[in-house]
Amino acid sequence: MNTPKVFESEYRFCLILWEHEPIKSSELVNLCKTQLGWKPTTTYTVIKRLSDRGILKNENTVVTSLVSKDEVQAAEIDEMVEKTFEGSVPAFIAAFTKHQKLSAKEIDEVQQMIDRFRKEN
Repeated sequence: MNTPKVFESEYRFCLILWEHEPIKSSELVNLCKTQLGWKPTTTYTVIKRLSDRGILKNENTVVTSLVSKDEVQAAEIDEMVEKTFEGSVPAFIAAFTKHQKLSAKEIDEVQQMIDRFRKEN
């Protein structure tokens, strides 16, 4: 199953949801007002939109996610790599590391991920 697209303002909303779920929609409205400056109608509209797209569910005024933060982030990265780097992960990594200084610890972590991936395949 493909992860549904989550747009920027929806992602900020989802960050709040993921941190507090399951959560009553009225509490979510208050958090969005405080953290995002949204009016209640905006929050309820986003809840409805994301529910219709299968990203969350709102049952008996309790909102829970159906898609995890990791899934949304992975889908966003996949889309960017495909669109910007013609699907080439090495080209993405080369562009990222050209302008981003990695610490020795971060390089070790990346190497460990590569080693794990190599063992799994």
